[in-house]
Amino acid sequence: MGYRVINGKLYFAANLKAVCNEKNSIKNNLNDSKSKISFKDTLTSEINKDSGFTISNHAAERLRSRNINLNENDMKNINSAINKAENKGCSESALLYKNSIFIISIKNRTVITALDKNSNSDNVFTNIDSLVIV
Repeated sequence: MGYRVINGKLYFAANLKAVCNEKNSIKNNLNDSKSKISFKDTLTSEINKDSGFTISNHAAERLRSRNINLNENDMKNINSAINKAENKGCSESALLYKNSIFIISIKNRTVITALDKNSNSDNVFTNIDSLVIV
């Protein structure tokens, strides 16, 4: 399982279903009288597609092991960088953010791996079509 960022907040993927069900039950209670999906609901769901991304288990483990801590503002900045790369047509990108490097699948909106910029590991990245500097 991985992690998912929704509106700048990090959710564990196993808990995501409960979060969605809670939001849906609130939404259903408000819209019981409406049987059709409104344009506003459709528009909101399309807008929210660009407001989140997933952090893979591998990336989450590397973030923890390298003591890379991301706050809500960091998550919003990373999401903004993903949106910019997506608008440029990128598919796999390296994101340089503060002292960290994130390898991101733009089309899947998933952080594949993360590492410290100053790490002594093998610093060769393959299959990357872009670099985003934030």
